[in-house]
Amino acid sequence: MEATRNTTMRKEPVVAPILCAGWDKKLSIAMKACRLPGRLPRADLTHRASEPVVVITGGSSGIGRSVAALFARRGWKVGLISRSAEGLAAAGREIEAAGGRVAIGRADVTDSVALGAVADAIVAALGPIDVWINCAGNGVYGRFSSVPEAEFHRVTDVTYHGTVNGTRVALRHMRPRGRGAIVNVCSAMAFYGLPLMSSYAGAKAAVRAFGQAVRAELALERSAIRLGTVFPPAVNTPFFSHATSHMGWPARPAPPVYQPEVVAEGIWQAMISGRAEMTISGTAAAFSLVSRLLPGLVARCIERYGSERQMTRDPDACRLEEPTLFAPSPRASPVHGPFGRQARGYSTHLWLLRLRIAGVRWLTTLWREGARWPDVPSPSIPPPPEPDRELGGLGARPGAS
Repeated sequence: MEATRNTTMRKEPVVAPILCAGWDKKLSIAMKACRLPGRLPRADLTHRASEPVVVITGGSSGIGRSVAALFARRGWKVGLISRSAEGLAAAGREIEAAGGRVAIGRADVTDSVALGAVADAIVAALGPIDVWINCAGNGVYGRFSSVPEAEFHRVTDVTYHGTVNGTRVALRHMRPRGRGAIVNVCSAMAFYGLPLMSSYAGAKAAVRAFGQAVRAELALERSAIRLGTVFPPAVNTPFFSHATSHMGWPARPAPPVYQPEVVAEGIWQAMISGRAEMTISGTAAAFSLVSRLLPGLVARCIERYGSERQMTRDPDACRLEEPTLFAPSPRASPVHGPFGRQARGYSTHLWLLRLRIAGVRWLTTLWREGARWPDVPSPSIPPPPEPDRELGGLGARPGAS
């Protein structure tokens, strides 16, 4: 496998500010000194003079392509891995147009040998990998008894085993250097599976448990490598157009739907904060909480939800339906799907998380720099009176008569 490299020169990478202008000195100290237990400091990824490197599987469309554009805008060199040559070329041109550096490589994430070869080529083109993001996934809609075994296995292989293979390759490159970060893109469906998506729900639940197990192993090794898992909500991407449907109509996301740029920002925050698990959007956070506290209520709500709300008769969605379960599309897929009119382009939940990350870094900086409350001087105490010379010093002896 070969990776192609863009040789376009660019300016020095721009590091996004943590808080606001006017605190440059303290913020630079924060980026160097902030090392919270169990977290991956951002300084570990941006300490070099050259741009850090991120590798993204499933980077030719949807969330992966949106994440690639975000990292490129923030000064990172980007490696993209996907099955689609056309999609990779389009994503690469997008990054180049923004002045970024990109290397692309074709590989199926279910093929660990091919995936490792492409990763090696990307490292040769861009340099050592600082962050690896597992974004590849696919889906099949239909009742469990209606989904052919081969399709069920394919979803499991791509969505779960693809994440496993990507993590294995990433660790192979990160262990010799003793640092790096891996982010696995899971789903809020890992908290409670939806009907008609048994293969996808099972694979995402496995991704979460796999991440927990490997993270514990890294902790036992006292490794500085961090592995995080993010749980996005339903997202307006071509995923639903590419999913195989046995429902009679194309699949659609369960509302509320978010734009992929929201998820990309969430992945960025998960990376710089080093959180072990992070829900993206208040919808995913609420679903996680209610699933734990009131699973019976969630089950009843899902029963009422039914299958009708998981399919669409929208003409645009029907026109764009193109299953890619076993073969990539001959055309480049975009970032967005056909559900943009219903999608949200913001998340208050992420905004609050951003403030929390900034606050934690600021307080940690103050603590590590030894900031203390100013000392309050004690009140002055007058010196004792000198002995009365005329009394021969008797005035200095208490009790003398």
